[in-house]
Amino acid sequence: MNKILIYTDGGCRGNPGVGGWGVWLRYKGAEKKLKGAEKDTTNNRMELTAAIKALEALKSDEIEVDLYTDSKYVMNGINDWIVNWKKKNWKTAGKRLVKNVDLWQKLDTLNAKYSVNWHWVKGHSDDKGNDMADLLANQAMNEFH
Repeated sequence: MNKILIYTDGGCRGNPGVGGWGVWLRYKGAEKKLKGAEKDTTNNRMELTAAIKALEALKSDEIEVDLYTDSKYVMNGINDWIVNWKKKNWKTAGKRLVKNVDLWQKLDTLNAKYSVNWHWVKGHSDDKGNDMADLLANQAMNEFH
């Protein structure tokens, strides 16, 4: 099976505030860069949006994905917390609706569609892929009007 490498990052200036997300996809020597921004958002929403936009950009479900994020929130959510959230109809242990449930549901659907291997990478640690995703997210915030 073919493998695609994806790096995602999201950030926010103020929390809430103007936020941006960046994605760097690499496949068979080719690369694609995606970015976007929103006003009145949060860091966690931008981290989730980056992962969603990355998976939405895939052209085939016959591909294996290595997705790298520096967000423990995304990593813990998609690998651990989501199982119980779904069992409890998207409620937390405290019986409250999961924060960012709209994005978690989108990400869950996309994660089920593809063969995704989730990886955590320390942010701002000279990882080329993470640095590129961070740069794209910051560019998107800088360009936002």
